[in-house]
Parts: sequence; C-alpha cells; structure tokens
Amino acid sequence: MATLLRPDTAPQRIDTTPQPMPALSAKPIEGSRYWSREFMDREWEGIWTKSWLIGGLAAQVAKPGDFFTYDIGRESILVTHGDDGQIRAFYNVCPHRGKRLVMEEEGHSKRIACSYHGWRFTHEGELNFVPCPEDFAGGSPCGKVKLEEVRCEVFASFVWVNLDPHATPLAEHLGPVAPQIAGYRMEQMHRTHWVTLEGDWNWKCVQDNFNESYHLPFVHPQTRFVMEQSYKDCQFDLYAPEGHARMFMPGSRPARSLRGHTDTVLEMMAQELTYWGLDPEDFRDDPLRTREALQQAKRERGADKGYDFSHFHDAQLTDHFHYTIFPNISFSLKPDGCIWLRADPHPTDPERCYFDMWYFTWFPEGADRYYSYSMGEEVDRTIPVPHKRGKVGELSCGPGIDQDVSIWSEQQKGLRSRGYKGGHLAGQEARVRFFHDTIDRWVGE
Repeated sequence: MATLLRPDTAPQRIDTTPQPMPALSAKPIEGSRYWSREFMDREWEGIWTKSWLIGGLAAQVAKPGDFFTYDIGRESILVTHGDDGQIRAFYNVCPHRGKRLVMEEEGHSKRIACSYHGWRFTHEGELNFVPCPEDFAGGSPCGKVKLEEVRCEVFASFVWVNLDPHATPLAEHLGPVAPQIAGYRMEQMHRTHWVTLEGDWNWKCVQDNFNESYHLPFVHPQTRFVMEQSYKDCQFDLYAPEGHARMFMPGSRPARSLRGHTDTVLEMMAQELTYWGLDPEDFRDDPLRTREALQQAKRERGADKGYDFSHFHDAQLTDHFHYTIFPNISFSLKPDGCIWLRADPHPTDPERCYFDMWYFTWFPEGADRYYSYSMGEEVDRTIPVPHKRGKVGELSCGPGIDQDVSIWSEQQKGLRSRGYKGGHLAGQEARVRFFHDTIDRWVGE
C-alpha cells in the first residue's frame, strides 16, 4: 500500500549551497555498456529491480476503482485505488496460470478480472471469485490467494514503485532532493503533454545527455539568446551516495558571451516580457538586464496574476533548476511549469528504450488556458491529455527536446564503433562520470 510522502505545509526555499565534490573514477566509459546484453542483464538485476521508479501520476488513480499499468523492462506493474482509499501496486499477473491481468494503460472498473479463466480480484488485491470453487483441493482459493504486491509511495503528484520489498523508503532514496521538488507543489499542476517515443538507443544516452550542458551551443544554438551557456556562470552539484545531481543555469537573458543579435534576443523574449508588463524595447541598450527586470516584475505582479512566489528565490523565477534522479529521471523545475523526462530500458534489446516526455503546467487561479514558454504553445487544462506514442521522427516532444532526440540514434551507432575508446570528459561533465560510477556501484563493479 502506498505511503504518502508529504511535503512540508509551508514550502521551504531551496538550499543552493554548493555540494562537496565526491571522489570520481577516471576509468573509460566503455561503449559496450550501451549494447552488451550481459551488461543489460546486470543492470536489470542490480538497478531496475531495486530502484524507486516513477510509474505514473496519482491523478490517474484519483478515485476508488481507478487503475493504470506501468511496463518496466520485463515486468508490468498494476497500480490501483482501492475502496479503502489506498493506492497500491501489484505485479500485473494472474497468480492462477500467469496471464497478464490488465491490458489497458489506464481505466476504471469495479473489479480486476483475468480474461483467461475468469478469476476476479478486488482493487486491494484480494481474490474474491473463481469459477467452480468446489473443484479445488482444500476448498475455494478465495480469501487465500492475493496478487503479489509491489512497494509504492506517492510524492510530488507521482506514484513511485520499487520491485525490491527491502528497499529503503523513497524519502531516503531522494535524500536532499525531495524538499527541493516539494517546493514546486507539483500536485497543483496539470499534465498538459504526454509523449512516449520508442528510441533506437540505450536508455543511458538519455541520462548522459541531461547530465551535462556542454552540448547546448551545438545542439540548442537558439538558447544562447535566452539563457547562459557557459559552465563558468553555472552551478553543478552531485549528491552522494544517492546518485542524483542538479544544475543551476541563469535564464531569461542572453549568454554573456553573445555580442549583438539584440533584435533576436528581444524577439525571443517578447512574449514573456510583455506578459509581465515589460516593454521589450526598454532593454535594447542592454538585453542582459532582462533577467533582473523579470524577477522584479514577477515579485510585484505575481499575486495579481494568481501566483504565490513567496517561497521561491529570485533565481527560481527566471533560471533553469535542472535535476537528474538516479537511475532514469531528468527534470527542469519552474514555478509555472515543469518538464519531466523518463528513460526506461527495452525488455530485450539493449540498443532500444522507451523515452517519456511529460510537461506540467501551473495554471493561475481562474485560468483554463495558459501560454507555455517551454513548449512554445498555449495549453488548455480542460482538454484531456492524449498519450501520444510513436517512433523517433513520428512525434514531437517540444522544440528543445526534439533537438536532443536527434542526437541519440547516431550516438548509439558510434558507441558500437571500434574507434570509440571510452570518452574524454570535460570537468563540466562530472555528472556523467558520477552517473556511471553510481551504475557501477549498483551492479556490483
């Protein structure tokens, strides 16, 4: 049964104190880690069966009788909301003869029924009906057989699951990152985008990518007009032993190294500046002033627009607070919207994975429509969010993430090459090294 990991009643400001740098290895990051079936098997046993993973949203099981399924590698997990008000997770398998119980991604039902022999279970996992109960030695199995339960907890609007019955609690796993997430009150946000891509790359390509910003000038060249790209102006922190990491990057202004291009800067920032009552032309002499001006405008006008910014640092109103949660979650947090990214392993092929993009929008009080700056479009919380599934090139994950996706297929091919000898990492890529050191620790290297 789910434990509810509650944020503090009064959200606390994020502690931005730089973290001490843990000791890191210097060994090569072998390409075989991305295509070896033997290493994939070790990851399955050492990581995926023991880690806390986001299975879905608490909103998907808001009422008794609601359910959703989450496929992770070789397993399928069924999450239910019981008549007793509790959220639970089970292996999605009938204990009678092993058929998968629920095939739908999400839904609502009075009971859970196996389509093979008609066994029925309550949303609490209890067997309460079998055909021909008199035909069983020892009497009816009802009341004796249950679905195999999986540990789960609810936090930050998500249902987290863990296949290890002896795993540490979620709060301990998240460590100091938990209160930082809680401050954004994601339970008050609405998911406005849900895309799943079947990628032709290993899941670690995704987490590697979001563990460094070294690629920004080349993969996301447009971002230099609206955010800082130099590692010298950014902060990178590693959380040992948990294996998580964070990055703070100044936003809502151009990079300091940018010279000229004022028209482009003001054009790209015009909508945000105007929304907060600022005239883009007032910054023509010095576009670097936009960051502080936006922070001040949000402080002054936030309450009138339905926001409570009282527990946020000024930097959180404009900058990019980016985190990676071991093993497979990456996210960027903003008071009005958060993007969450999940990379799950393919069940049989180490050179494929499933990549999920979720975007959450905080709507001002009384507003049903809002312009999402990160997604570059207006969103409406009254319209049900469709789950879009497809292969690379068939669907968009938003303009920025699409640029990241465009890299990974060719990277996977290169990691197969005899010419790749394990990489040469810059100092600002320490989070990549830390990520792989954490993997080695979990798989027992």
